[in-house]
Amino acid sequence: MPERDDEEREFDIRWADGAELKEPSARARMLAARWKHDPPGPVPFRPEPGHVGGGRRRSPWVSTAVVLGCVAAVIVLLGYAGFRPPF
Repeated sequence: MPERDDEEREFDIRWADGAELKEPSARARMLAARWKHDPPGPVPFRPEPGHVGGGRRRSPWVSTAVVLGCVAAVIVLLGYAGFRPPF
């Protein structure tokens, strides 16, 4: 008998989805109250063209050259040190 009571008390998602009035979440209510007195300004989806992290725009090849230069420097240093692989 207790098992049947538990099944009857179980939350029915179909019943909840069929509700006529759905209450907004606490966060939605808080933001609505805040924006009622002080509406937010427009926020662009993307930054303005040419704006990269506050600095000047660099070519994508600069970072590629830096990485390849570091790899070459490591290879030269390992060769200079006489590093031999164990195989």
